Amino acid sequence: MTSQSVALAPGSLRAWVIGTRPPTLTAAVAPVAVGSAVAIRDSVFDAGPAFAALFGALALQVGANFANDLSDFRRGADTADRIGPPRVTQLGLLSERQVLGGMLVSFAAAAIAGLYLTYVGGWPIIGIGLASILAAVTYTGGPWPFGYRGLGELFVFIFFGLVAVAGTYYVQAGEVTGAALAAAIPVGLTVTAILVVNNVRDIDTDRAARKFTLAVYLGRRLARYQYVLFMVAAYVSAAALFLVGSFSGWTLLSWLSIPAAISPLIAVLTRVEGPPLNAALRATARLHFIFAILLAIGLSQ
Repeated sequence: MTSQSVALAPGSLRAWVIGTRPPTLTAAVAPVAVGSAVAIRDSVFDAGPAFAALFGALALQVGANFANDLSDFRRGADTADRIGPPRVTQLGLLSERQVLGGMLVSFAAAAIAGLYLTYVGGWPIIGIGLASILAAVTYTGGPWPFGYRGLGELFVFIFFGLVAVAGTYYVQAGEVTGAALAAAIPVGLTVTAILVVNNVRDIDTDRAARKFTLAVYLGRRLARYQYVLFMVAAYVSAAALFLVGSFSGWTLLSWLSIPAAISPLIAVLTRVEGPPLNAALRATARLHFIFAILLAIGLSQ
């Protein structure tokens, strides 16, 4: 039994809840909030597509979580030495078949939302939806998992930043503007910072499992600097939306989240390794959500 083992009956409701990884779901809410905020500013907000986009994003996130849980277990990345949050397949809380079923049901739910959004926004939504599902599955699965090739940060930035924010705006406005894409940049940077902490924490176990994340390629020291770079760039890009963009000074409201950034920054920079970085991971996820909500409030003005 590892330190993350939990006294749960296999297949129980709580096991399924753990499998969805609730702490990660804010990463699906944040870009929808920001995309909708830009739509409010541009007087094109539409509640129906906005809520459908939120539902679809949450379903995709849950499906991706199940897919990663299953693929990492099958590839040997999740072992008894794992120091991250619980993985239901590795702990035997859900069988491989159950996790696969959860993944398929989640993606089916996302597809239902996609049908409505296709009716609203047209055929491009199908392409976005299929690309998102494909990325979720091939992040750690398939013959060439890009999460094992140092490309995880790039794809997270694209799909949880640019695609999610601009896609949310598109289903309401019927177009993608430069302003919507610009607003997606700080969101993409902060959500990618979550992955960086995760990969810094797992460098040793990932290397042993031949999971070559960008952190494995860079080494622990440079990966820590990468985290700082993303965090600083997020705040700079948020300010740029006002300083050189078309948004009001209210975008600087996002800077009120800086106190929440101090703790994870210190943890990552002080060479803390292993399990203590779990707290930094949670703090970064919390920061991402707070930052995005404050940014959304500012963008809507």
